[in-house]
Amino acid sequence: MKKLYNKVDRRELMKRMEESTVPRTTISFYKYARIQNPDFFRDFLYVNWEELGVFGRTYVASEGVNAQISIPSENVDAFREHLYSVTFLDGIRLNISVDDDGKSFYKLKIKVRDKIVADGLDDESFDVTQRGKHVNAEEFNELTSDPDTILVDMRNHYESEVGHFKGAILPDVDTFREELDMVTDMLEKDKDRKVVMYCTGGIRCEKASAWFKHQGYDNVYQLNGGIIEYTRQVREADLENRYVGKNFVFDERRAERITDDVISLCHQCGEPCDDHTNCVNVACNLLFIQCEKCKAEFNNCCSTDCKEVHALPEEEQKELRKGKNNSNKIFRKGRSESLKFQDSSKKKAQETAGEA
Repeated sequence: MKKLYNKVDRRELMKRMEESTVPRTTISFYKYARIQNPDFFRDFLYVNWEELGVFGRTYVASEGVNAQISIPSENVDAFREHLYSVTFLDGIRLNISVDDDGKSFYKLKIKVRDKIVADGLDDESFDVTQRGKHVNAEEFNELTSDPDTILVDMRNHYESEVGHFKGAILPDVDTFREELDMVTDMLEKDKDRKVVMYCTGGIRCEKASAWFKHQGYDNVYQLNGGIIEYTRQVREADLENRYVGKNFVFDERRAERITDDVISLCHQCGEPCDDHTNCVNVACNLLFIQCEKCKAEFNNCCSTDCKEVHALPEEEQKELRKGKNNSNKIFRKGRSESLKFQDSSKKKAQETAGEA
């Protein structure tokens, strides 16, 4: 039987990706649908995508599929043909990256999950198909020009920190499931107003808009295709672009540059910066914003402590990690006592969001 997962060492795969000159196209798509056998469908995708040279991360669940991938550019048409051969994926919109160096992913990973997005919701308690109205870029601009419209960023704090739409509410949350509860409470008295929501590619808003309608909100809208599709449309149609900064993405690129505006600060020194990185101390791996100066000073680490640990021989580092679980720190995404300017950058992002 053909192996249906990667066995090559991560470091070797990273090296191959960096050295490769093959043009690649980064694509994302999602579809809520009833999948009777997610494990079989997962294997079906893996066999076909591996042959086409697809890299990336895809989740399959009984509720649908969610994919962020890169494809050799010469194989994009063949990939689309394969995808459209699947009945429930026929004609599906593919979000094409707007700022792509072809280095977004280095291996193919397809996993079966309980859900394609962790939302913490009981899908049996409401009709997930009764979602908000999809709007394109032009309609989005028109809706958000109305001062009575409420615009909500349905992403996490570390995403909106480096880029967001002007005038948007930016919930200070770490996870999507946390945001659903927070925004519901925030807008409890505004159920009659127009509520427009957006996210990276649209998938979180599909579920969130249905949830808000279930909660009694009468006028719920969602940006179709998210920030990625919005950017493509405003550039093609020469529309006003109301997004500022970067669009955070969950791959090796970390973000796509939408405008030249730098709206956040280095978490270590407070200088303008919007470059996310992970602390190279394996026991930490904290995601945070770091400028080039601090990168050199801290040797790619988030703190002096991590710098000292990272300088130790590998065997000593392994000994220090034995029996310790650092997952809480890893997933705090820019929240650490050692980062002096995390609150300052958050404040600057909120100030920028309020600008007309």
